[in-house]
Amino acid sequence: MNDVARRRRLSFGRRALLAAPYAWLVVFFLAPMGLIAKISLSRPATARPPYEPVFDFADGLAGLAEKISALGLDAYRALADDSLYLDSYLSSVAIAATATIITLLIAYPFALAMASARKDLRPVLIGLAIAPFWTSFLIRVYAWIALLKDEGLINHALLALGLIDAPLPMFATNGAVVVGIVYSYLPFMLLPLYAAIERQDAALLEAAADLGARPLAAFWRVTLPLSWRGAVAGCLLVFIPAVGEFVIPDLLGGSGALMIGRTLWNDFFANRDWPAASAAAIVLVLLLVIPILFYERAQLRAEEDKR
Repeated sequence: MNDVARRRRLSFGRRALLAAPYAWLVVFFLAPMGLIAKISLSRPATARPPYEPVFDFADGLAGLAEKISALGLDAYRALADDSLYLDSYLSSVAIAATATIITLLIAYPFALAMASARKDLRPVLIGLAIAPFWTSFLIRVYAWIALLKDEGLINHALLALGLIDAPLPMFATNGAVVVGIVYSYLPFMLLPLYAAIERQDAALLEAAADLGARPLAAFWRVTLPLSWRGAVAGCLLVFIPAVGEFVIPDLLGGSGALMIGRTLWNDFFANRDWPAASAAAIVLVLLLVIPILFYERAQLRAEEDKR
């Protein structure tokens, strides 16, 4: 009986341990997304909150059924009719993809250098990689304002060196948004790449060299194929939050930067059209799920190929 009770306790502990992340997802992801989905099916109204219908269980089953029947897809139809949302989605994807590619190109050499460093230096290099997180995100973005403005440090330096005759228009452009995203999300690309490269067997590169492969050929045929998972994970960690970014476009992009995060903010707080903003947010989540599903499918195929 003691063994049976012990097994039951272990089984209960394992189930509780497995249930904890699912409970976290339900409370902090599915429940808020359910609320947003409900608002997206409502109608805008001049009230507080600015939408109807609002479920109230005090109205009884008849009142609840009436509220449910009043839900509609008007907000989603408005997304299809208004070109602003399509332009915002396309611009967000283009800016986020550009920033992700640049981040990957910058992070790869740094990850290789970190993985090739002495073992006693690697913790220090990792600490330096995450050092920007020790300061406020807003302060770091504001620092780029001081660098990119017409009277900023970069233009002052170029004018002093005689390389330009007039200040370069760097601030309040899509290029400034890309720079801000690359700088802010670089550690999210660097760390997965470093982890993937650091786990590789150094004997593989030695074998490639013994077979006559030059360093560049060994990189293309050994290091790069074995680190693609880290690269894909880093790209997802950069691309997904960059698509919905609001702070960086608002501070560095000016009024001309069109991204879905700013469009959502305007609908929520300026236009007070919560159903339209909620519908746009739901569509954004569905769009971002697509690359995650492709990544999961590729991982499953890779695991099956190993077997």
